[in-house]
Amino acid sequence: MIAIIDYGMGNLKSVTNAFKRLGADVVITQEREVLSASNAIVLPGVGAFGKCVENLKRLQLFDFIKEIIIQGKLYLGICLGMQILFEESEEAPGIKGMGVVKGKVPRFTGDVKVPHMGWNSIEVIKTHPIFEGIDEGSHFYFVHSFFCKPEEEGVTATTTTYGVVFASSVQRGNVFACQFHPEKSQRIGLQLLRNFIQLSKG
Repeated sequence: MIAIIDYGMGNLKSVTNAFKRLGADVVITQEREVLSASNAIVLPGVGAFGKCVENLKRLQLFDFIKEIIIQGKLYLGICLGMQILFEESEEAPGIKGMGVVKGKVPRFTGDVKVPHMGWNSIEVIKTHPIFEGIDEGSHFYFVHSFFCKPEEEGVTATTTTYGVVFASSVQRGNVFACQFHPEKSQRIGLQLLRNFIQLSKG
């Protein structure tokens, strides 16, 4: 079973529909018992970093999710679900993220349109089963104004260029998180979700 975390933000319907289309056993939940019992958890996200932290804490899920990730629960973070893994974001000064990945989330600056919206390509930095059947230079769909900047060596899985070269996904152990939206990325996005389903089967 794959548990999709309902914290009042994110593309729950489109993410759930994408997993169901691939035949996955999925449940949308706020219950810690269900999250604990699942094979994998998914944190989708659209919106503000600070509101995400606030909602998760209100539901008493912030520390719990961090704990089960550290304990080894397979995790997929999408967009805001990637950013929340980091220590802090320029979007919400003074509000701490989970710190599962060391680094910050700055805003795009310079001569680029913000938000970064639409299709862009990835460069695969780390070979991993999550990228099975996904070619170098594949295009995914992005919508974001802030980007993740890991401070750790070896955690960046893919990079994408938009004014700067940024980490468009990270992977370490049981954790995979992407800034792009696989549920909006048509065939190639479904392939990534299909790979995640396979990983959840152990």
